[in-house]
Parts: sequence; structure tokens; C-alpha cells
Amino acid sequence: MIAMAARVIPEWAVKVRYVMRSHLPDGTVKERSPEEMEFIFGVDRQVPTLEKALATASVGDRLGLHIPPCEIYGDHDPDLIREIPKKGLIKQRLKEGQLYRQIKGGALVSFKVLEIRPATVVVDLNRTLAGISVSMDLEVLAVREATKDEINAAYDAQVKKTIGCG
Repeated sequence: MIAMAARVIPEWAVKVRYVMRSHLPDGTVKERSPEEMEFIFGVDRQVPTLEKALATASVGDRLGLHIPPCEIYGDHDPDLIREIPKKGLIKQRLKEGQLYRQIKGGALVSFKVLEIRPATVVVDLNRTLAGISVSMDLEVLAVREATKDEINAAYDAQVKKTIGCG
């Protein structure tokens, strides 16, 4: 028989339903359809804001969360907007407002083209999604004892993520 709990407990399975809204730097808000997920609390890493909120949550709790850009894709760094020479870039791929990608020296070069000038290009070297924050309306649906296999699989998955295999 599977044990159930009223409160969120580390190494127990937590099932939540949530609606997520992405807040883009230009002020646009994109709402996703409601989703459910189950994870092993304290093992399957979540963003710090969610982890902290769930640490004191109980089944039936409804939480409104704001997750800052630094916990998701990173803050937008204005110092990463640069003017670079056009030389060596594929001119047909340079389009204002679009992502430019090219393999150079065995490495992927990727940036957003902001402005094309006669001999240079103004580019944004931030990660594509930098500066996006998220708000969530979340409900804790269930907390149950996780099996040893589920816990071990969650730990293994986290190890793979930290070494770049996940």
C-alpha cells in the first residue's frame, strides 16, 4: 500500500497542477494551457522559488509564484549588446530581428541581429530567452511515498544533468 501525506516531504512524490505565464522583456505575456507534473521533491531539482514555496505546502494549497529571470534563462545583460565586424559572417543570413547561427572553427556562433550597418552588425549575445520571468498559479494535488526505484532514478537523472548528459 502506498502511503499518502498531507504535507510535502523530501524524497516523496509531489503531484501539482499549474498554469504558467511567460513575461517577455517587451511586456508581452504568453499563457500556457494548464499542465500537471509529478516529481520527487528535494531530488528532482526545481527552480528555487518553487522549491521554497513547496517546502511548507500541503495538499490542496494554491500558490501564486513569480519566478525571476535569474532562476530560469538568466537576466538580460546590456553589456552583451555589441557591435561586431561583418567580415567573416554569411551576409545572406544577416536579417534584423532574427537569430544568426554559423559554425566557425568547430564552434557554434549564435546571436540576435539588432541592426545591420555598412561594415558592422549590432548584435545581442545574450541567451535567446534571457530576461524572461514566469508567473505560476499552482495547486498541490497529492503527496505520496516514492518507491526506492523512483528515488534512485531521480538521483541518477540529476547526476546526468550536472555532467551534461540530461
